[in-house]
Amino acid sequence: MSNPAVRVVELSSPFTRFAGRLLVGLGHEVVLVEPEEGDATRRELNGDAFVHWHAGKRSVTPESPGELRRLLEGADVLLDGTPDGAPEAVAGLDHLVHIRVTPFGTVGPRSHWQGTDLVVAALGGMLAQVGDPDGPPLRLPENQAEQLAGVHAAIAALLGLRARRGGPGQLVDVSAQACVAAALEAGTLAYLHEDRVPGRPGRVHPLVPHGLFRAADGYLGGGLGGSPRMWDALLDWLREEGAEGDLGEPRWQDPVERKKHQEHVFEVVQDFAGRWPKARFAELAQARKLPWAAVDLPQEMPDNPQLAARDFFTQVQGRTDLGFPFAFPEGHRIKELDVPDLGADQRLLHERRPAPRVEAAREPARPALHGLRVLDLTWVLAGPYCTKVLADHGADVIKVESMGRPDPTRFAPFMHLSRGPHTDPNTNGYFNEVNRNKRSLALDTRTEDGIDVLRALIASCDVLVENFSATVMTKLGLGYDTLREINPRLVYVSMSGMGHTGPRSGWVSYADTVSASSGLTGLTGWGPDDVVGVIYGHGDIVAGLQAALATVAALEHREETGRGQHIDLSQLEAIASHLGTSLLSPPEPAGNTHPRWSPQGVYRCLGADRWLAVSVRDDTEWAALCTAIGRPDLATDDRTRTAEARRSHAGLVDDALATWARSQPADAAAELLQDGGVPAGAVQDGRDLVEYDPQLRARGFYVRAEHPVAGAFLHEGPPVRLARTPGGIRKAAPVLGADTDDVLRDVAGLPPERIRELRERGVLR
Repeated sequence: MSNPAVRVVELSSPFTRFAGRLLVGLGHEVVLVEPEEGDATRRELNGDAFVHWHAGKRSVTPESPGELRRLLEGADVLLDGTPDGAPEAVAGLDHLVHIRVTPFGTVGPRSHWQGTDLVVAALGGMLAQVGDPDGPPLRLPENQAEQLAGVHAAIAALLGLRARRGGPGQLVDVSAQACVAAALEAGTLAYLHEDRVPGRPGRVHPLVPHGLFRAADGYLGGGLGGSPRMWDALLDWLREEGAEGDLGEPRWQDPVERKKHQEHVFEVVQDFAGRWPKARFAELAQARKLPWAAVDLPQEMPDNPQLAARDFFTQVQGRTDLGFPFAFPEGHRIKELDVPDLGADQRLLHERRPAPRVEAAREPARPALHGLRVLDLTWVLAGPYCTKVLADHGADVIKVESMGRPDPTRFAPFMHLSRGPHTDPNTNGYFNEVNRNKRSLALDTRTEDGIDVLRALIASCDVLVENFSATVMTKLGLGYDTLREINPRLVYVSMSGMGHTGPRSGWVSYADTVSASSGLTGLTGWGPDDVVGVIYGHGDIVAGLQAALATVAALEHREETGRGQHIDLSQLEAIASHLGTSLLSPPEPAGNTHPRWSPQGVYRCLGADRWLAVSVRDDTEWAALCTAIGRPDLATDDRTRTAEARRSHAGLVDDALATWARSQPADAAAELLQDGGVPAGAVQDGRDLVEYDPQLRARGFYVRAEHPVAGAFLHEGPPVRLARTPGGIRKAAPVLGADTDDVLRDVAGLPPERIRELRERGVLR
């Protein structure tokens, strides 16, 4: 940020360190508080873990509680990953935005439970969505559960700073489990809206006709696309190469028929794709505007011409590391970061920095984004997820939609989650989840009159968000130069798959193809020759969260400078920024194991498809586990006494744990291990999260709201809980066009006769 006075103090943990890194990327001063021996990441991956997570931060090692207290007296934000919340250090510091990030939240019956990335991913529902249907659940690589908590914490920090303009600081409670549970795409929604629990999809997307395919030299992500044009273009290509098989028969023109017999269709496409090198196939497909991408590994990312052209990467100690999810502020990229020596900034502990000025609280307290107006031109998942976050925290979000350019999550039968007919655009649970708290304007933007209405709305809005392909807004006559003329203070957030610049800016992108290009898909598997991939929309959700962070950061920048800006967010860069240390220390797919801890894995339990996730981080936890499973002898056995020994005898360790787990109910096994201080948790699916999870229930995570057409149903609540200015679910998603007249009158300033005229001409529909 341009204001150097904002200071963030980080009491680091695996669930906070990404938040600190993101705030460095936004230009904040982040002060890392380290113990005398240094942060644990200094000893991980030969120090590469510290280089990635903490480059750009300052380092202090307080010798007394008083020194930490003095540091916090002059700080704005405390990123707190400690188990107890540092009560003595923060007592009475009303100016402080105190972000507590814990595995399960600060309240609830499991708030004291031990959590690792694997365990939180299991209890949050992520593991249940990845893996083969008849095999064990599989974790997403590079600590995706931890990083979801981190980006939420960064958003929380900026929301807290914004709210502090109207009152004191506040405590913010971020539950990593809730962050994961809110990021499952349709995983829980299928249960909430169809009484259905989807199985693990293997290598095929559960909703859209996409999946993972073998190429001659690796893997490809892609499929049939989402429109008749894409099917026709793929079929034309197959015909040109003599590879169409029976897909030229008239019956395959019916998308329902293709979905019904998708396995056969995919077999024909696989036979064709398998002839080509992955990069060549992707290039030829994209030349036909077909959504395919090569599955790259992290070490291949620096050769990606799109990432290179957009200066995505950052130099650290002469090495190339992942960059930040978007350029900020005003298109600025951080090119180089320094790595602090231990205690290099001790002087900060002794200087007296004035405490930030705090105004008296306004009554009643309102959500942090109250009073802001957002024009939402997004559709499907990534964009609506961004604007959902903004709406949850009080922004007035106006969703522009129309029958002429329908959102597939309202209309597409294959994406329709409902107990009733799949033809009503107002009953789709997928749409209704990500569009709660919003207003709906039915406007045909393919007409000149529609564009004129958009211009009037843009002049009266603070933010415009869209996730079209790169050239759509320019073709509408609404490129950023024009938007800036209409409204110089506008924050414009574009969310195309590849970004608006670069040699691949025109590539067609879906969540799975973006994940393929980012390295995430290639690391999700049991080994280099057994890749499973990321099939659900994790990349969309990450892009949505990063776009929400960018929006709030740009609004803060506007408060300081008076200027709006264009955030050209590339969904590829957003998910690539979540690849952790994989560029500095390239890994291979490794299932559920951990490079240092042993054992870590997922073990079958009593019952159909019931599993237990376990992480053992040190020898003390190993001894406790041995006692719990009735094998105390293993704690003193030379073959299993240390982590290194346990990795060398992984078969012995896994057999002992698997034998015990197979006779245990997963929940009971987890409770027994947690009682001994061992991180463990049942792998939960959507039904488990909604009906049985005591922690989410105690925190009121699922919230009931009444929809005017679909009726009452539960929504996934906001994972970020601000104590003084809480967000929440104020109302269910809008019926299509429900707010058209109100928005045109109150926001665009149109008189009744003009609204009547537009309706008669078919512009409002």
